[in-house]
Amino acid sequence: MRLNVLLGIAALCTMVLTMTASAHHSHSNYEITEFRQLEGIVTQIHLLVPHSWVYLEVKDESGVAEKWALEATGPRGLERRGIKREDVKVGDRVTVRCHPLRDKSRGCLLGFLTPAHGDMARGHGVEREWD
Repeated sequence: MRLNVLLGIAALCTMVLTMTASAHHSHSNYEITEFRQLEGIVTQIHLLVPHSWVYLEVKDESGVAEKWALEATGPRGLERRGIKREDVKVGDRVTVRCHPLRDKSRGCLLGFLTPAHGDMARGHGVEREWD
């Protein structure tokens, strides 16, 4: 009897945790079937749990600067992908490939980031996955 109760509690906990994780990691607000390429200057970086954010100043076709918000994985996920905190800093020029928001506003799910800051020790020219 006690074993059945413990197994029931374990099954319930597993189900609740699975539902929470799948709801949290939804990318339904992004067009995940398409990529958009952007080039710009990093204005802010927030390495937070559960999601990090990179903000870029990107010039549109007419040369007007626009601010873009790019959502990435958390700090531990970035570390697992070989990305260090010092690899990208405010003021660095970067190129990104990201999944745009469905509502067409200036936000993306950051797929890949390539630093173009000229510092080989910080990964200049090396594309890495940020999600």
